[in-house]
Amino acid sequence: MTSIEPTPRTTRPGDILALVTSTDPWSPAAIAGIAIAARWDAHLTGCFMDPALRKLTGSEGGSEPSVLGLLLASQVESADEHAAFATLARQSDVRNADWLVARAGIAATLRWLGARHDLAVIERDMVPASGLLDILGEAILACRVPCLILPPQWHRDLRFERIVIGCNGSLEAIRAIHAALPFLKAARQVTLVDGDTRDEDAARPRFDPFVHLLRHGVTPRPKYVRASSAMAGEILLKEVGNIDADLLVMGAYGRSRLRERVFGGATRRVLEEATIPVLMQH
Repeated sequence: MTSIEPTPRTTRPGDILALVTSTDPWSPAAIAGIAIAARWDAHLTGCFMDPALRKLTGSEGGSEPSVLGLLLASQVESADEHAAFATLARQSDVRNADWLVARAGIAATLRWLGARHDLAVIERDMVPASGLLDILGEAILACRVPCLILPPQWHRDLRFERIVIGCNGSLEAIRAIHAALPFLKAARQVTLVDGDTRDEDAARPRFDPFVHLLRHGVTPRPKYVRASSAMAGEILLKEVGNIDADLLVMGAYGRSRLRERVFGGATRRVLEEATIPVLMQH
């Protein structure tokens, strides 16, 4: 069982959501969600996502329960499953754990449940590689809740000792830094890869991520880079390897063009290639 030493509760996520893909054995998101909830004495919600619902795109898996979802729910939404999840959580000293079963696609489920959670834990391989951007990526951009994305086949203990932050001055990056503060305060080493050109619109206040982190008791090692969006992902992944990082923090950028979701180059690159957990925020 994954265990993490407790840290002070000055800043912490109070409600954790884990999108569970397997109950026998318990999937990585369930184990990771329990570890995070135990660390910060948070409330945990486990939500089972049936494989059939994980194939639905945003347009197919709307906010209303689907017929497919209603048919599938009875298979897992039982007192036994709820009790098993609560027992698993109690074994790691998580005192409050709920169990739900999704009745809609990933995007709709995350959008609805994200409104009352501080962090969602997601397995990147809960969708096939072909659906990474248009299913999982769409969900990350639509839900507005910080998402901790676990790499494929993740079965290691969570460690947040060495963290890399990618900041390009965007609202998404600023939100990601804010969401990651509990992790950053607990880290032993934080590297800030700052790619902001500082060529800001005069109408908005300047944001300096280095100064902001110092104000919150985090002293990062700054690295200032100038790179295109396409190169930014490569730079971040390289820095992750350089310091053997445990976590990468970055904004998730995308925009709609007709029905096509167009991702920033760094977001796409990291989603496809990261081998450690990534905390993303849109």
